[in-house]
Amino acid sequence: MQGIDFGPDNKVRLPQRFNVSVPFIDRHQGEGRGAKVAIRTVHGEAITYAELAERVNRAGNALLALGLKPGDRMLMVVKDCPAFFYLFWGAIKAGIVAVPPNTLLRAADYAYMFEDSGCKLVVHSSEFAGEIEPALKQAPVKALSVDAFLAEMEKASPLLEARLASPTDDCFWLYSSGSTGRPKVAVHAHRDMVVTSELYGVRVLGVGENDVSYSAAKLFFAYGLGNAMTFPL
Repeated sequence: MQGIDFGPDNKVRLPQRFNVSVPFIDRHQGEGRGAKVAIRTVHGEAITYAELAERVNRAGNALLALGLKPGDRMLMVVKDCPAFFYLFWGAIKAGIVAVPPNTLLRAADYAYMFEDSGCKLVVHSSEFAGEIEPALKQAPVKALSVDAFLAEMEKASPLLEARLASPTDDCFWLYSSGSTGRPKVAVHAHRDMVVTSELYGVRVLGVGENDVSYSAAKLFFAYGLGNAMTFPL
């Protein structure tokens, strides 16, 4: 990855200021993969790396236009679909902290996470409205359906400069399952996805450019996030 050094000592050396969306999203066009398919869906949709990069930019700009600022949390109760990629990486590129919780939770769990995370926006797939809407009554916060957010993306600019950060700055949060009480936040830094993708995805699993990844684990799980998104990207 450009600007990132993987030494023989298995240590990953990163620039002092960078944004992890650049090696995972932006670099593919510069390396000649813009027309290569990045995501295939069960509905026959094929999204190229160039299309993904543009939509990530639009998502980041849409989040900023909705009033979110760098450092704010955006909670996304989103099923596994291309919009998950747009929201997750768009937030990160804009300096916003993405928080994708388990999509199988109940209203009380979501209400707790809305308050605990201090999120400024909730974006949710329509399938989960039955739990999200009661949660919003318990813990009011601005919310949009995925369809409404995609409409906002259509109005947003396709150009977005990545907001630089330290490799150890907050990038995204994942909540634990709560098996020992309330779910707890695991804070992931910008460097973390680079480290796991290189040291595990590439060096252990041997993931290569011509592989196709399919994950039974959902994207909101740390393992699914690697299998279905960060390792392939």
